[in-house]
Amino acid sequence: MEKGQIVTIDIVDMSNEGKGIGKIEGLAIFVDGVVIGDKITAEITKVKKNYCFAKLVEINKPSIYRVASACEYSKECGGCTLTELTYDAQLAWKEKMILDRLTRLGGLENPAINPIIGTDQQFRYRNKAQMPISGGGLITRKGGLQENVGSIAIGFYKAKSHSVVNCRKCLLQSEASEAVADAVRKFMKQDNILAYDPKWEKGLFRHLIVKTAMNTGEVMAIIAINGKAIPNSEKMVAMMDAAINDLPPRADGVEYSLESVAVNVNKKKSTEIMGEECIIIAGKPTILERVGKFQFEISPHSFYQVNPVQMNKLYKKAAEYAGLTGTETVLDLYCGVGTIGIFCAENAKRVIGIESVKSAVLDANRNATINGAVNAEFICGKVEEVLPKLLNGYEGRDGEMVAPIKPDVVILDPPRSGCYPNLLEEVAKAEPKKIIYVSCDPATLARDIKILGELGYEFMEGTPVDMFPQTVHTEIVCLLEKRK
Repeated sequence: MEKGQIVTIDIVDMSNEGKGIGKIEGLAIFVDGVVIGDKITAEITKVKKNYCFAKLVEINKPSIYRVASACEYSKECGGCTLTELTYDAQLAWKEKMILDRLTRLGGLENPAINPIIGTDQQFRYRNKAQMPISGGGLITRKGGLQENVGSIAIGFYKAKSHSVVNCRKCLLQSEASEAVADAVRKFMKQDNILAYDPKWEKGLFRHLIVKTAMNTGEVMAIIAINGKAIPNSEKMVAMMDAAINDLPPRADGVEYSLESVAVNVNKKKSTEIMGEECIIIAGKPTILERVGKFQFEISPHSFYQVNPVQMNKLYKKAAEYAGLTGTETVLDLYCGVGTIGIFCAENAKRVIGIESVKSAVLDANRNATINGAVNAEFICGKVEEVLPKLLNGYEGRDGEMVAPIKPDVVILDPPRSGCYPNLLEEVAKAEPKKIIYVSCDPATLARDIKILGELGYEFMEGTPVDMFPQTVHTEIVCLLEKRK
């Protein structure tokens, strides 16, 4: 293959980034903007040893799985890459991707994977929006020179760039997040607020984070800033409140209300979205969400699954795999605000959760109290540091010895990067009968399952749950049992 060469190919698969994959004489060709089943003409743009990249020239015959995207920003925004694929085809592709990772990377032969649990709510399901902010007018450089950094944009990054697409309507987010973003745009324009520009390290507003409790309608808005305060912030809060109050009730009768506004101080030169310090400037420090019979308080820093409808299904499956009878001790590692541990607490003897984010642990213990889970406690610290102490016993603050914990079930719900190998070794040393692994990345899941297999744990089965319709991401919960 040569750069500039025109080729005709069938798209037979898609990559984990949503690129279409075609093949010529066994050589993989990656193409943006196509779906499985398309027959296309493309131009080769980059040639590697074992694969090529190409750009779409023409769709010669559209796939039977192709649909018109409902999103006006789908060609710009790097968020939802599967909007031109039918939902049934999305689910089938995600099942195939998970099977491929578990067999190819995890070394499993014919792993037992149940059909993926889909959803009737393919849009407006996300309860958290993280929107970068750019533009706002003139930045004055050293020496007095001025540079126009463009009009205000609040939205999402273009694929593989830090250029912000000004998304006024995102079909995955709540209507409340759109209303808050529009209010912030107007406030920035009226009060001449500049967005932070990493090139010149100037400007104030960095990110807008909006959390929506989907079942109660409570909304939290967080502005991450390159400073300590927002000038005329009372006006901004009033504009946010008015924008949300103007929204009509949802079809299910839920009405949105602004309950919390926070300023997050982030003066770092890195790409981190939020700094450590959060200052509540209006309303409550948390918002309340309900999932089934449970209630959860959510604070600015705390992790909480973004799709509450599918989260309920995911955690029910995790509890089913745990098979608790009321006599077990459960360790909930990377516990966030305690959701999955609290789901399991009513059928366990004891639940102990570990989480490194202090505010999330405070939320988790408060959530345990709210839900009457008196047998659940949550500890702050890095999992890989706290877990060995719990398993081996340690000296308490008053000099007394705290007895070792012997877990019957360990729940792992790590970040996308998966677990540290030494953590998996510690878990295996504790010899729980079952390990429940919840993952949002099939590749790191497969890697960790392979390690756990070498440590004496057998993969029994897994159930994918489509937490992120219209995107390439998915979630899966797996059951592993100790080999006899």
